[in-house]
Amino acid sequence: MVGRALAATAVVWPAIRIAFGWVHRAAHLLGQDAGDGEQVRRRLGGLLGAMTGHRDQAGPLASGVDHFVRVSRSYWPGLFACYDTADLPRTNNDLEQAFGSHRYHERRASGRKGASPSLVLRGSVKVLAGLATRAGEVTGEQLSGADRAAWRAKRAELDERRERRTDRRRFRTEPDAYLRGLETQLNQSRLRTYEKKRAGSRPRRWAAAVAGSARNCTRR
Repeated sequence: MVGRALAATAVVWPAIRIAFGWVHRAAHLLGQDAGDGEQVRRRLGGLLGAMTGHRDQAGPLASGVDHFVRVSRSYWPGLFACYDTADLPRTNNDLEQAFGSHRYHERRASGRKGASPSLVLRGSVKVLAGLATRAGEVTGEQLSGADRAAWRAKRAELDERRERRTDRRRFRTEPDAYLRGLETQLNQSRLRTYEKKRAGSRPRRWAAAVAGSARNCTRR
């Protein structure tokens, strides 16, 4: 049975061998002993250029080669930072495990079956706070030494994100009422602008009238 299967797929094995060789070479270039970022960038760029130039050798896998090159190019700006920065992991596996651990502990503490929706809004602080408290106890002295200006800026950023999320929910549930509210706000802002212009033009008209009266008195 294996022999018949190999014989039936014999025509595609040369293309698979070529495409696999390219992908294996890319994995080797991105390996643990790859060198600094500039060297890896230059070598991988050469390999991707060769794959593009010889894509026809991959036969029916040519479209897969194009996809591999395109995705590699899309990751290009941040693909080589781990080679220039010490202790920066090459994959996000540890980060994904940290997120999963936080969701697990949050479900245990809250009784939810799924992750809390607030992670979308406040995940940048909730995840860090959860990881920090599991790593060790945080004392009041440590909290009191925090940068209050940075804390206020972060609170303002989170409040802004919450307001945008609230606006999106209002638009989804009652789009007509939401649009009427926006129209009312726009009309009110226009009215205030108009009133300010009128208030600013009154002193100028009064000064012009006084100057005109003074000129008439002078002529008489």
